[in-house]
Amino acid sequence: MGPMNDIERALMHGLFVHLHHNIDKAIDFGMFRELNEQVAKVSPGALLIGPDANDDAAVFRMPGDDGLMVAKMESHCSPCVARPYDSAATGAGGAMRDVVAMGARPLFLLDFIGTRSPDEPVLVGPCAFFGDCTCGTCETMTSGERMNLMVKGIRDMCATMGVFVVGGGLSTSFTDIVPAVVAAVIGRMEASAPLTKPAKRAGDRLVLLGRTGTDGNDTLYRAGLAPAMRPAVALFAEERTTMDAALAVVATGKVNACSDLGAAGIGAAVSESVRFGGLGAEVDLKAAPVNTDEITPEEVLICETQARMVFQVAPGDVEEVLAAARAKGAPAAEIGEITAGTEAIFRYGEAEVARIPHTPPPGFVRE
Repeated sequence: MGPMNDIERALMHGLFVHLHHNIDKAIDFGMFRELNEQVAKVSPGALLIGPDANDDAAVFRMPGDDGLMVAKMESHCSPCVARPYDSAATGAGGAMRDVVAMGARPLFLLDFIGTRSPDEPVLVGPCAFFGDCTCGTCETMTSGERMNLMVKGIRDMCATMGVFVVGGGLSTSFTDIVPAVVAAVIGRMEASAPLTKPAKRAGDRLVLLGRTGTDGNDTLYRAGLAPAMRPAVALFAEERTTMDAALAVVATGKVNACSDLGAAGIGAAVSESVRFGGLGAEVDLKAAPVNTDEITPEEVLICETQARMVFQVAPGDVEEVLAAARAKGAPAAEIGEITAGTEAIFRYGEAEVARIPHTPPPGFVRE
């Protein structure tokens, strides 16, 4: 691999360095594996996919219940500094998509918010991480007002998706600039078996649901390649359409692997899938549906626009899957294929945009 461009550097920073994609570098999952093996002696067969599986969500069976349950907890803390309403909503929506990615319908949500004392002033906007506004668009409000925006974002996403809010927690003893915003979602499996993220077979086609935009630059910001965090915009109606379309696709029984698109967008969803599956991918970003003509190939690759999923299906099943998604009103397109290689190659037409290996190249360090 030659010298890295900025998009490759940002994507590899996200995939190989930042703890969002590398939780196992901070937490010893072996402890949970040992615990779960002990519990399995009491409830054999209850846990199918646990925290060490590198997948979108957990899958388990309630003892005495023939059906499967799916659960995911997701935080969306830093984005709520810049855009509290949208970021809390997209945190909840992202956890719901993770549940859908396993083949389940989200049903219940619990949330936790930790923030400063409600009467303390907080700065909200892109400059809030630095203490003073220089952009002219930030707003000063009380911590309580910001908290209500975050709660409303979660509530509105649940209302759109038909998900119950069944509980949660609140702490007003936080002192940091960044609030804690966490959503846990539980759903019931609708697929005949759990869908999983790793790529399964060379030759499978990649089918993308949802339109990509220019919003959501968290990965670039965390890699030091953007001056301000610009979180993704909450897309309520589109999120519901994507869920309904995704479950219709799942019902075809033609899905071999699946992932939602969250942090680092198409780039992470495809790169992680092929890395975990020991395969490669070739993607034509030009084929992805977009919501604006004012978008660059790099933005199509890494932006974190919500309400998107990617499926891997056999070549002969592509048309059936596309038809199922479109029948529910979701934009959908074939954007690439799984290969027998060892890297994810992203092109825009004939021009190569990024090449992401399964392991970081020699000398790759945190910038």
